[in-house]
Amino acid sequence: MAQETSEAPVLSLRGVSKRFGAVAALTDIDLDVHAGEIVALVGDNGAGKSTLVKVLAGAHAPTAGEIFFDGEKVTIDGPSRAIELGIATVFQDLALCDNMSVVENLFLGRELSPWAVDDVSMEVEAWGLLRQLSAKIPSVRIPIAALSGGQRQTVAIARSLLGKPKLIMLDEPTAALGVAQTAEVLNLVERLRENGLAVIMISHNMADVQAVADRVAVLRLGRNNGIFDARTTSGDELVAAITGASDNVVTQRATRVSSRNEGEQS
Repeated sequence: MAQETSEAPVLSLRGVSKRFGAVAALTDIDLDVHAGEIVALVGDNGAGKSTLVKVLAGAHAPTAGEIFFDGEKVTIDGPSRAIELGIATVFQDLALCDNMSVVENLFLGRELSPWAVDDVSMEVEAWGLLRQLSAKIPSVRIPIAALSGGQRQTVAIARSLLGKPKLIMLDEPTAALGVAQTAEVLNLVERLRENGLAVIMISHNMADVQAVADRVAVLRLGRNNGIFDARTTSGDELVAAITGASDNVVTQRATRVSSRNEGEQS
């Protein structure tokens, strides 16, 4: 399932908080994500998942806490800074233009030549990106409107790879997809891990989470509520952590996972 993760995480959050006036959206969030690892970020509506992703994408500035990327303390003061660091985000709306082709969507705003559209070079690079993901796209000249939901998600993820990121955040990548399309997207997420990328995947679907994730980070009411080994944690335990139905069990299980990880590193 997972590759052996590197010792130093690509991303580390320490005590990250975000307030909107009197409302605390995030409080003292800690999180590590390694290269070659998929961390699922789960929680009920209002748990803080989207706020955390927007902090990492540069859309919101944290109120407190520290962010480390590749071992260096960083300030993400805007989307361009996030991209510069190597953080790519694929939001749920995908932001694709239906009337444009796959290759045009991939390079929209990033044309290889500043003076003219270099169709041949862009097509070659587009096919290279899609092959890297083992994508099932019939043609890079086909309009986005003619693609399935899974294929659209593939194009959005491929576009995020153009900046050669080290961390990719996926916001509900399988939402509203059928069974076959969901399987296609989950295979794509696994390709990202196999290519050595760090992946944060937001999802409400516990089956999808347990199918591909290495670890599951649960947020509840804007706070950490456990980090779990996806291979050994049941769906019921994850739901209990999300809802707070059994906080004692959650705390005990999360402590065991943390202790085991510390033992492996010692």
